[in-house]
Amino acid sequence: MLEKDLRPTRYLLTLRYASEFVTEYFEQNPISQLGIIGMRDGIAIRISDISGNPTEHIERLKALRTEDPNGNPSLQNALEMSRAALFHAPSHGTREVLIIYGALLSSDPGDIHDTIGSLISDRIRVSIVGLAAQVAICAELCSKTNAGDTSTYSVALNEQHFRELVMAVTTPPVTRTKKQAQSSLLMMGFPSRTLAVGKGMSFCACHSKLSRGGYLCSRCDSKVCALPMECPACGLTLILSTHLARSYHHLFPLRNWREVSWEEAGKSKACFGCQTVFAVRDGAAAAPELKGMSESGRYACEVCGNHFCIDCDVFAHEVVHNCPGCQSDTRGFIGNGNGEGKNGRSGVVEGDAMVE
Repeated sequence: MLEKDLRPTRYLLTLRYASEFVTEYFEQNPISQLGIIGMRDGIAIRISDISGNPTEHIERLKALRTEDPNGNPSLQNALEMSRAALFHAPSHGTREVLIIYGALLSSDPGDIHDTIGSLISDRIRVSIVGLAAQVAICAELCSKTNAGDTSTYSVALNEQHFRELVMAVTTPPVTRTKKQAQSSLLMMGFPSRTLAVGKGMSFCACHSKLSRGGYLCSRCDSKVCALPMECPACGLTLILSTHLARSYHHLFPLRNWREVSWEEAGKSKACFGCQTVFAVRDGAAAAPELKGMSESGRYACEVCGNHFCIDCDVFAHEVVHNCPGCQSDTRGFIGNGNGEGKNGRSGVVEGDAMVE
C-alpha cells in the first residue's frame, strides 16, 4: 500500500477516497449504516463500528493518516469480522462488503472457501476494488456472493478510475428477495431540532457531551446530536423526512425512457423539460442507429408521453430521479415519475411513522 503508482501513495489515496465514499454514501443512502474494518499483520482491525453518523467514520479515517500499513492482509479474518458485524442487520436491507485490496496474496488462518459459503448463506454481497493485479480468490469471492456476477471485482487503472469504482458502490444493488418473504414495517421517529433556553446545556445520549441544541427522541425524549441515528436509549430509528425522501427513489427508480423514431418525432418541436428546440429531419440518408441512441434526439416517458432531450434524460435519471412531465401532470392519477400514481402503492403509510 506504500507504492506510489497512485499518487501520493496507495494508502493515502485510499484514505482520501474512503472519506469521500462515506460522505457520498450517506448522501445517497441517509438511513443506511456502515462500519470500517482494516487489515494489517494478518489480522482484522475494527476502525469504526456500524453506525449512521458519517462524522464519526471520517474522524476515524483521518486518524489513520499518521499510521503506516504493515504486514500481510487476511481476507478471511476481515470477512469473518464483517459477517459478525452484519449479523444483526435487519432483513429489509441489504448486507454488503466493499474491500479495497492492494495485495496479491491473503494470509488466512483457515480455509477461506468455508467463509465464502457462510457469506452466501448469510446473503452478504462482496465487492472488491483491486489496486494491483487480479487475484483469483477475489474473483471467485465476488462471483459466488453476487450470484455469478463478475462485474463487482475490478482493478483500478489510475486515480480517476479508482474513484469511479469506489463511488459506484454507493448506489444500492437490485434486491434479491426470497420467494416467501413477507412485508414488514419499520418504526421510525421524526424529531424536531430543539435549542435550550438561555445558557442552559444538557448531555447528549450518543456522546455524553454538553450541548445546547439537539434532537429529542419522539419516544423517550433522549437528546441526540445529529440525524439519522438510532436512539441510544430506546433503539428507535430517528431520521428527518428529507432523509426518507432521498432514499425513496432507490425503491422505485425512474423507468427508462424509450427512443423516439422519426415517424413519431412530429408530435413535439421542443424538449418538454428545457424547451430546447429539436432538430428537424432534412431528408438525408439516416445514419446507422446505435443501440440506446435515439435517431431523432428525442426520448419519451412511457407514463406521461412527453418528449425530452438527452441532457434532460440524464438529469432526470441521475439527479432528480423524477420525470418533469409526470410531476407537472394535473390529471390527478400520476403521482411521480416512476409510474406510481396516487392509487399506487407507495410504501409509506400516511399519518404513521411506519415505512414498508
